[in-house]
Amino acid sequence: MITILLNDNSFEQDIRELLMAFFPGEDFSHKEKDAAVSRITARGTQKEDGTFLLEVTERAAGEAVRTENAEFAVDRSVRKLAKNEIKRRLYRILRAITGTELPWGTLTGIRPTKIALTMLEEGKTEDEIREYMHTVYFTGEEKTELAIDVAAREKKLLSTLDYENGYSLYVGIPFCPTTCLYCSFTSFPIGVWQKKLDSYFEALFKELHYVAEKMKGRPLETVYFGGGTPTSLDAEHLDRLITEVKNTFPMDRVQEFTVEAGRPDSITAEKLRVLKKHGITRISINPQTMNQETLKLIGRHHTVDEVIEKFRIARELGMDNINMDIIVGLPGEDMEQVQTTLSKIRELAPDSLTVHSLAIKRAARLNTMKEQYKDYKITNTGEMIDETRKTAKEMGLVPYYLYRQKNMAGNFENVGYAVPGKECLYNILIMEEKQTIMACGAGTTTKFLIPAENRHERAENCKDVQQYIDRVDEMIGRKEQLFGMLGD
Repeated sequence: MITILLNDNSFEQDIRELLMAFFPGEDFSHKEKDAAVSRITARGTQKEDGTFLLEVTERAAGEAVRTENAEFAVDRSVRKLAKNEIKRRLYRILRAITGTELPWGTLTGIRPTKIALTMLEEGKTEDEIREYMHTVYFTGEEKTELAIDVAAREKKLLSTLDYENGYSLYVGIPFCPTTCLYCSFTSFPIGVWQKKLDSYFEALFKELHYVAEKMKGRPLETVYFGGGTPTSLDAEHLDRLITEVKNTFPMDRVQEFTVEAGRPDSITAEKLRVLKKHGITRISINPQTMNQETLKLIGRHHTVDEVIEKFRIARELGMDNINMDIIVGLPGEDMEQVQTTLSKIRELAPDSLTVHSLAIKRAARLNTMKEQYKDYKITNTGEMIDETRKTAKEMGLVPYYLYRQKNMAGNFENVGYAVPGKECLYNILIMEEKQTIMACGAGTTTKFLIPAENRHERAENCKDVQQYIDRVDEMIGRKEQLFGMLGD
């Protein structure tokens, strides 16, 4: 356990996230009585004269074995500067206690490339970006180069988009065949909801029609069907949904149309033919691992052979932009299993490969039922990540987008690699927050960009499917309130 004791909670989240990065998976307390039994106790005292006192105590068997502290001035008038200084000081203390350097330094947010991309757009040189990331965030050389490389590619790819007037559309299909061990996304068993799909579609179409009317005159540039697993729908409902979207929204400016077919056990040749008929430009077929024992453990009901079969059917139907997702750090997997997965992926030669580092989410079964899986070691090393990078390069794939999550195994990142020309623009847009994304369906979040102020306003839909069906007018009302606030 880690105890955090602060007399001012202004920077509690920043302190907690950095502690989480050094001690992933630890429980946290804010009670003084827990300090005596905690592995680490972090105290932060904001003084009236503007100084900030940090003190971190390490304990073993209940006894204090080491205390490190730092007292320094903090200019609270600029929160970003104050936050960065506190995190730098805390980082030095935690580095001294653990002997560990974090690959991303003090960066704990999900969008590290946003720093590099913003600086590139401001006209800064790559050397200036390197100096800034090393000095301000203690970012390691390898991760700094990765951030700059990805940001430069993003800048070029996004140059064709209309940030201020254009928008993207996200359609949420919150159904899956089963729920995976590591998953915390909004998803419901398709078998339970099959007979209520018409009711869901009725509500979804109502919301889609509202959005199309409100966004009239703005160019729609990317469309993304996610979830859940959109191909959990039967072929008839999938056809009906795509037809409705194409008939409701102007499609003449759409640069890509992605449908996640993530679960191979949800894919049929009939559904792939529906996607092909509608000119879907990009799909994902996501094995996560190509080791059968792991697939069974994480709740994936497909086989390795089934992944290969569905991929080849898609290729035979002429699908020429197929992504595959894998996860490094799955329970029980080591370098040998990762190499097995990469070897089989290399043989299939997808057009893009997204490499995720396992993130243990609070709501996932891997966390809520962790005692049941305690015998399965979670391992993610720099060597494993290097192996994925090397394999991607051998396949002719280059990194084009990147993001991070809390509680990631090994404190690494998720990277999307693609054959040049086969990148997913939507992935970049959602990560770099460069465009308005209108989102419809249960569990989705609309993010409306205000370019002049470089910020977003959000409108969230409820997660529960039945609640969404029953309250769709309220969900539309939330968007209407957003438009009213923006004066649109």
